[in-house]
Amino acid sequence: MSYVDYLGNITLLAVEVANTGNAGDQGTIAHAMLAEHQVARPAAAELEPLRRLLREALGQIVAGDHRAEGVSTLLNHYPPDMHLSDHDGLLHLHFARDGLPPVRWIGQMTAAALAHIATGDPAVTLGRCAAAGCDRFFVDQSRNRTRRFCGGACASRTSVAAFRARGRA
Repeated sequence: MSYVDYLGNITLLAVEVANTGNAGDQGTIAHAMLAEHQVARPAAAELEPLRRLLREALGQIVAGDHRAEGVSTLLNHYPPDMHLSDHDGLLHLHFARDGLPPVRWIGQMTAAALAHIATGDPAVTLGRCAAAGCDRFFVDQSRNRTRRFCGGACASRTSVAAFRARGRA
């Protein structure tokens, strides 16, 4: 796995927590990451304070706020524990120790990844859904980084609304 993929997966974890208040639902990248690093799945109530911090940090990054105070707050609350690991046979950088309490592990991992993104890592692009009434974040992994919606439902709902508005005009 490349470092960019690693940062992207951690950013997907940050977005999952920020959008849903959960982490590690079956079939998600977060589920696989938690299992791989011997971290228990946290309860939603445990994640709520971290969820609020992540939403603030993600919002500032998406808005282009160059101060990114939300990321600094995350780093203060969850300082990363950077170290080298070779758990999968390849030496790479980790931001938190395996087996930590879940909120601490997720906080350290996401704080470090969002710090990289806030300072201009060009390979990971964040966005906020452009659909009316949706405030979800997403990681834009499209080829040209022009994604506008968090998913197909919001894109479809917006297209249908625009079509109907044109018909009334």
